[in-house]
Amino acid sequence: MNGLHPGGKERRMLELMKELKLRKGIDFELVLMNREINYPEILKMDIKLHFLIRKSKKDLSIFRKFYKLCKEFRPDIIHCWDSMTVFYAIPACKFLNIKLMNGMVVDTPVKKNIFNKNWLRARLTFPFSDIIIGNSLAGLSAYKAPARKSQCIYNGMDLARFTNLKTPSNIRKEIFGNDSDDIFIAGMVAAFEERKDYKTLIEAAMKLIPNNNKLRFVLVGGGSLLNEIKSTVPASFENKIIFLGKKIKVETIINIFDVGVLLTNAKIHGEGISNSIIEYMALGKPVIATKGGGTNEVVFENQNGHLVDAGSSDHLVEKIEAIMKDENREILGEKGKQMVHTKFDLKIMTTQYIDFYQRITKK
Repeated sequence: MNGLHPGGKERRMLELMKELKLRKGIDFELVLMNREINYPEILKMDIKLHFLIRKSKKDLSIFRKFYKLCKEFRPDIIHCWDSMTVFYAIPACKFLNIKLMNGMVVDTPVKKNIFNKNWLRARLTFPFSDIIIGNSLAGLSAYKAPARKSQCIYNGMDLARFTNLKTPSNIRKEIFGNDSDDIFIAGMVAAFEERKDYKTLIEAAMKLIPNNNKLRFVLVGGGSLLNEIKSTVPASFENKIIFLGKKIKVETIINIFDVGVLLTNAKIHGEGISNSIIEYMALGKPVIATKGGGTNEVVFENQNGHLVDAGSSDHLVEKIEAIMKDENREILGEKGKQMVHTKFDLKIMTTQYIDFYQRITKK
């Protein structure tokens, strides 16, 4: 793994390792290429950690160092979670006869050319991979992964995360004070980076709030664009559009939402399966999300939420108003919750990974 940054694939890998630690007969070590660890629980898991830090972007010594680690540990499988680490793993796999699981497909590429580094790395690494795992069918199709050695494994969530949470009324009061009664909260949990579309959310919020005194927006996440996005909110809206910054235990905040929103900048990014959407649904929240990519495999119009056109604040306004007026919106949330339990449970994901580990090693 490139590093334990805040993100979907990092969270999935962490959850998978927790489950694998409970299974007899499975031994593994973790190699990171960055010392940033945003999930400190990894340090308490009794897992051997290796750090291979590049001195430059073209540090060829990483090939030798990784080969040496593999020669000592002699794994049956090298499971890579991003495109760069797959590239570094190929020589060790080939010379030591180790199976390579390529897990780089976690999005749906918009630019399908050599100027997209992930697209280029896919073309270079797919031929050497024994199995290619994507977290969405849309992603595998967009990357043109060879069908004969490609499999979709949906994100798995530890559903215990969503139980025994703090009382929503208390969290609302902490954020909004005594103004927390009878308000409707639309929330979005995502990084403040170019690939997410907070701009459209802010535009929609400023159209809606003047006519909806009880409406509030809660934005959760950190990133390079956080201050820039905050600066676009006029002072008169600051008590109704709340920026909470980066949170580790986001489920407590999501639990106060009336609707969960996930907007994507479709000009440069296509979603795989968003952890945020699954988290919304796990807590019984209806979802509004940008059409396209893996999102279409999770959010179904008028069943568990609504899909909106990319970059359309008017379409988003329409759907938020529809949810606010929908007396049966809890039914949308309940259907999403049922889907999480049948398709996105961590135990389902773990069983599927172990199955493919056994298939490619014939063990």
